[in-house]
Amino acid sequence: MPWRDALEPVRMERVAVVATGDALQEVLALVAEAGVLEPDLTMLERGSELPSGGVELGVDDVCAATLQRNEVAALAGWIPATMIERLARALEPLGATLVRLPLPADVQPPTLVPPSGPASTFQPLVDTYATVPYDDINPSVLAGLAYVAMFGMMFGDVGHGVLLLAAGLFLRLSRRPLPSYLRKAAPFVIGCGITSTAFGFAFGEAFGPTHLAPVLWLAPLDHATELLAVAVAVGAVLIAASYVLGTVNRWREGGATQALLAVSGIAGAGMYLGLALVGLGWYRHLVAAELGGAVVALIGVVLGFAGLYAEAGGRAAGVAEATVEMFDSVIRLGTNTVSFARLAAFGLTHAALTGIVWQGTTALWHKGGLMTVLGAVLFLAGNAFTFALEGLVAAIQALRLEYYELFSRVFSSQGRSFRPWHISKLTPKEASCSLG
Repeated sequence: MPWRDALEPVRMERVAVVATGDALQEVLALVAEAGVLEPDLTMLERGSELPSGGVELGVDDVCAATLQRNEVAALAGWIPATMIERLARALEPLGATLVRLPLPADVQPPTLVPPSGPASTFQPLVDTYATVPYDDINPSVLAGLAYVAMFGMMFGDVGHGVLLLAAGLFLRLSRRPLPSYLRKAAPFVIGCGITSTAFGFAFGEAFGPTHLAPVLWLAPLDHATELLAVAVAVGAVLIAASYVLGTVNRWREGGATQALLAVSGIAGAGMYLGLALVGLGWYRHLVAAELGGAVVALIGVVLGFAGLYAEAGGRAAGVAEATVEMFDSVIRLGTNTVSFARLAAFGLTHAALTGIVWQGTTALWHKGGLMTVLGAVLFLAGNAFTFALEGLVAAIQALRLEYYELFSRVFSSQGRSFRPWHISKLTPKEASCSLG
């Protein structure tokens, strides 16, 4: 699958199924059996809202939503572009046809994520937050990579990482009947196991400071300040990436003006870049960087304020609302960045807990006799406790950072899932479908 397809929802087309009256029931039954068309049910008195996950309506129900003229009826709806030729060929023997319709200017097509490939692997991470708007970039691949990287930094231990990787491979490869949600979790568990193992080698942690793994980078408890600084820097890079995606999405949603003025677009990115340059200039005593950063940040504030003012409807109330929202946006730039310090904080907690367990284990082991057995029990129980506790904490904290610090900039609205119509079989009631 091309990477472009992995970063975008499936392209949808607006079509109309056109059939004569004597073939209408059979045509609609075929469309339902194909399960690739989401019908437009706005003509139904009961409303147009469709159940999530698919539409289980009878042929007679959808028949009432067709547009009928003389001896011809048409049913409008959405269909994946790749399915048009297949459905059209199936309709030909019934004398029906499929007609492409122009996309309505004020209606957003439904979103369908490719059912296989890179995007589908980490898609549950995005779907839990929101349905990707049809015009937006689908960040599932990038979000999944960011999630497992953040998890690994908080759960860095070679031993624990290998156990996690083994669990993920079991979920992926086991032939035993497992719940679907466990199968879907396998890529996350495998990815988190790999990154945890990698950070374990970087930290020299293998079931604690056992010296089973060399320190390839730094020992967390010996370089806590440096680790905190690196975590904040990682957060800054991820937030910058979220602004890039946010800018692209605002452009695709509303054009250059929206991309320029949105606080999740160029305006917000300018504020963030400007403040970063000011901070760098202050730290390195570079006056030019401080002045340049201040100018860039000010331009971003002006653009963002203009966008918020226009969105609020102008006038005095718009000024007040835009001022409050702009102040909140600026404050959140700092708090969101500092929030990534938890990547180091929970990594330090993990190292501290395994370190305590290891110290207790060695102290008992050296006493010999029964104390050796107790030391082994302490090692197993302590690592099991740390594995469970820190695994849960790291999973939740990585999810929190993903949703609040990153996705809040990538998305500005929600999309609507594609819900195709299908029926399992005809009933006698459905045989009454006809014109008039």
